Amino acid sequence: MEHYGFWSVLPPVIAIGFAIKTKQVFVSLLFGIWLGWIILVGGNPITGTTATIQALVDVFKEPGNTRTIMFSCLVGALIAFVQRSGGVEGFIVSVNRFLNHLEQKKIGNPRKVVQILAWLTGTAIFVESSINALTVGTLYRPIFDKLKIPRERLAYIADSISAPTCILIPLNAWGAYIMGLLVAQGFDNPLGVLVASYPFNFYPMLATGLVVFLILTGKDFGPMKKAELRALNEGKVLRDGAVPLISTEVVSLPTKEGVKGRAFNMIIPIGVMVAMMPLMLMYTGWSLVPNIDQLPFFEKIFFALGSGSGSSAVLYSVLTSIIVSAILYTSQKIFTFAETIELIFKGIGGLIPLALLMMLAFAIGTVCKELGTGYYTAELSKQWLAPDFVPFIIFVVACFIAFATGTSWGTFAIMIPIGVPMAQALDANLYFTIAAALGGGVFGDHCSPISDTTIISSMASASDHIDHVKTQLPYALTAGGITAVLYLILGMIIH
Repeated sequence: MEHYGFWSVLPPVIAIGFAIKTKQVFVSLLFGIWLGWIILVGGNPITGTTATIQALVDVFKEPGNTRTIMFSCLVGALIAFVQRSGGVEGFIVSVNRFLNHLEQKKIGNPRKVVQILAWLTGTAIFVESSINALTVGTLYRPIFDKLKIPRERLAYIADSISAPTCILIPLNAWGAYIMGLLVAQGFDNPLGVLVASYPFNFYPMLATGLVVFLILTGKDFGPMKKAELRALNEGKVLRDGAVPLISTEVVSLPTKEGVKGRAFNMIIPIGVMVAMMPLMLMYTGWSLVPNIDQLPFFEKIFFALGSGSGSSAVLYSVLTSIIVSAILYTSQKIFTFAETIELIFKGIGGLIPLALLMMLAFAIGTVCKELGTGYYTAELSKQWLAPDFVPFIIFVVACFIAFATGTSWGTFAIMIPIGVPMAQALDANLYFTIAAALGGGVFGDHCSPISDTTIISSMASASDHIDHVKTQLPYALTAGGITAVLYLILGMIIH
């Protein structure tokens, strides 16, 4: 595949580095996109600038991008609904009653219990990574705020159990997509190969396990430790000067005067959103499965789930939840029709920064694709060819590609066609290699500042985006470092 050599990696690396260093994520990403197009057009700044503007416009030519931006903004309407209707207030009262009961029985620490509940909730929602992060952030943000747990912590929990859980429980579009890539490599039994590789997919296991370890032991380190101390000592769930990805006006909307807080006014809308997700995946994927009428019932469901459009399913789920919410609140005479429309626009307006960030993230992803960033990085790895090192190399390269481009699925599409023939030619362990490619791809989806799940985790938790990235990156690197060492050692022991 064509690439631009060293210039292929420069724009994403500079953009991400500047964003983390300066906290000016919008300016940094825009500069990275502009630099990428300058390279693509041969160095002409005028042509590069016009190409940059056109690239931002072209983001919306891709239906999946448009749907993702739409549902991300519509979530603002849902959050405004549950805040203003008294759903959040009622939910907080119910959870506090539960926590007080545990405290009276001397069962657990409330802060730890709530964090474990958030982890369990995310683990149970393995159908789609975006819905996973959205649900955990939206449900638990008010409880975390009440207990003075930093929002960076909630964003980390939501992010760490979204993509890792979806790949560890592949009864979703992730599993179907990966099996499709394996079929393209000539495997007759892709499910068997995928299942055989899963015990060696160390990164998502360590990433999710590390969350539980940190919650139970409190052994935080790096920026997260500072955030935790700030919340405990100063009562600040955000640092001074932080800019949450969702307007403070939306997340702090008070319950409408005269309305009693009821937990079901929050639980029902969120429950509808989660329940609709698998149904919408089946709906969008049903017609895409060849000869579906000839398959057994459970195979129909499995293949339909795997063939469905994730962005379409999430969009339909959020829209359905908003409609159900409007009916629920109107039937209780909480809102008039005019108030309902006003809240929808208020919620959407509070997420305009998120829409801009999504647009820039998609645009820099396109630049990386045009520059051949992934292929250049993969090509560099070939000079380190050795059977013992194949899983290690594949994992490290996949991590870099996924972090730089913000896409796990794109990384899978690059690294599986490279890693499988490499392992076969050098007689390296095939299952280790496939697992390494998958784990490396998840690393980027988990912690890259331009990954959609990282952005959505920041938004749903009402956290500053770069603060979320900086606090979770040391933990992701810890899990990634241990994984790399395991592949290095086991690659030399097992062939």
